[in-house]
Amino acid sequence: MNQPSLNEISHFSQVRRANTKRRTRIITLLATSLLAGVALTLMLGQSFTPLSTVLRVLSGAEVPGASFTVRELRLPRAVVSVLVGACFGLGGIAFQTMLRNPLASPDIIGISTGASSGAVFAIVVLSLSGPAVSVVAIGSGLGVALLIYALSWRQGVTGGRLILIGIGLAAMLQSVTAYLLMRAPSWTLQEALRWITGSVNGVQLDQALPLLVALLLFGGLLLSRQRDLETLRMGDDLAAGLGVRLAVTRIIVVISAVALVAFATAVSGPVAFVAFLSGPIAARLMARNGSLLIPSALVGALLVLLGDYAGQFLLPARYPVGIVTGVLGAPYLIYLIIRENKSRGSQ
Repeated sequence: MNQPSLNEISHFSQVRRANTKRRTRIITLLATSLLAGVALTLMLGQSFTPLSTVLRVLSGAEVPGASFTVRELRLPRAVVSVLVGACFGLGGIAFQTMLRNPLASPDIIGISTGASSGAVFAIVVLSLSGPAVSVVAIGSGLGVALLIYALSWRQGVTGGRLILIGIGLAAMLQSVTAYLLMRAPSWTLQEALRWITGSVNGVQLDQALPLLVALLLFGGLLLSRQRDLETLRMGDDLAAGLGVRLAVTRIIVVISAVALVAFATAVSGPVAFVAFLSGPIAARLMARNGSLLIPSALVGALLVLLGDYAGQFLLPARYPVGIVTGVLGAPYLIYLIIRENKSRGSQ
């Protein structure tokens, strides 16, 4: 075999350094934009609070008027939005990468729908509320994911089969949810509707702790497998040849991604298309340079944070964040389906 020349080695090293610098710049830009977005949502609302006052309130000082507005209203909403978006972004890109299909997103294949249907069932039929509803939502999301995986298994799982089965189950669950909402009493209908549209209205800061624990635990598991996950992009045979333990990697990725999506849905409901959009946006920004896990988490956090702010203050009426992200995601879904059909027709 011909050994690479010194010039080739030098060129490869330069390209690698350039890619590393670009990746660092993009991640830094996303993180800075997220911090700026959080500052914006803490400062601007129905009234303006100067940044100096916001910092005083966050440091524990009592400022008449501003303390309640910032600490009780704006801060919980901003923190939960960031954590929810990061969970959706991580869960979405994990599925899309593992199955090598941009349609393989938890909100497309029914996992988010399963969690929200379980929550509506708990509210309407079981008359539960508070943390009990969240527990049912998490369990339902995990159960639906297991069912989809089991129904898709035919000496292995292929992305196309899993997506079709997931879409079918999602349609069934949406019908069940619609039936439950029709028979819901008026005093529970408003709470149940939150689990359909996706919203961070009325969230409390203590709801951020389970999200943070889930993000650190299951996000950490995904990051520990990011190299294997990237190798799966090249196909199962090549990944196995490079030493990836396919079954173990898939189990870890599926459990971690589903748990992240289920915990996020348990707090905010199914915020439409965040898991679906975060990965493709991150891929465009990073030019497919390395793992997309961290960039997708940052993009997801930005989408929910800014989507919620836009729904509250930048539109003629107030809308939940799920409606805003749904308006953004629906055209991309249509475009992606048309592109997939064209690519298959040309083969």
